[in-house]
Amino acid sequence: MSTTTTGRTGDHDDAAGPAHGIPTRLLVHALVREDGTVDAGELYTVAGILGMTDQQVRLCLKRLVAEGRFTQDGRGRRATLRAVADVTGALAPDAAYVRHAYRQDQGLAPWDGTWHLFAFAVPESRRAARDALREALLHLGAAPVQSGLYVTAHPVEALVEAQARHLGVLDSLTLLTSTDLRLGDLTDPPALAARLWPLEEIAARHDRLAALAEARLAELDGERHPDAPAAARVSGADGGVPAARRLTMAVELAAAFTRAMEPDPLLPPELLPRPWPGARARRLAAACWTRLREAGRHDLEAPDLRLFRLYEDAFPPTDG
Repeated sequence: MSTTTTGRTGDHDDAAGPAHGIPTRLLVHALVREDGTVDAGELYTVAGILGMTDQQVRLCLKRLVAEGRFTQDGRGRRATLRAVADVTGALAPDAAYVRHAYRQDQGLAPWDGTWHLFAFAVPESRRAARDALREALLHLGAAPVQSGLYVTAHPVEALVEAQARHLGVLDSLTLLTSTDLRLGDLTDPPALAARLWPLEEIAARHDRLAALAEARLAELDGERHPDAPAAARVSGADGGVPAARRLTMAVELAAAFTRAMEPDPLLPPELLPRPWPGARARRLAAACWTRLREAGRHDLEAPDLRLFRLYEDAFPPTDG
């Protein structure tokens, strides 16, 4: 779950491929295989198709390794990258998070009416640990109520406790639950959610994801993208859309999906305005991804469209 609106991992600050607006590190995350590794040869090849330079990729990998997000075995295109999970086990947005979103959309994860609260008072001498604990809470979708007090609608106590223990500040953490939360005169749960979380900003991100998915579905239905170069037209197997163009679509979709999901605390539907654009955006994204995957399977000359491989079992069945 997420930081308020700053992004869960800060993964969008790398240079993007020309004309696509795709962060280089988003591409790295999109190519993570089931075993948590990235093949550098595949990464450089796909980056080149998207107009990214080898220098962009090298600098991005250097930053990811320096930040401790990946380790690297080997050099250049023969290297293998290995994702390093954080203390919560997340490689955001991870498959369990995505799966939970779709379960909520389908009404399979109703809210039990319980608020989960976390309070801490870490001294200034442990400022780094205090900041890290706060970021972990924001990452998990909690919202600040007041200084040192955070709330979420989800039972994330085990994850918060693991982080506090890791940071050595567990004795400064208080955990409690309540079905009777009040802020001033506000007691209505949806009103509390609107007060605590930036729902309009979150909804706007989902609207952008939905618009992109709709446009790409229309393109797959037969409208060739005007910017697709003739040289990239490789055995188009879906509506005449070339393989390289479909690859660009897939990475664009991954980028938009990540931008929409990372700042989303995935509040239960009971706390959200109706209709909520997140559910529609995720439905369209799943339908678009399914179409792209099917096209890739039938096109032997196409680049391997294995993006979202970590999420595929999270997507519900779609009718296209």
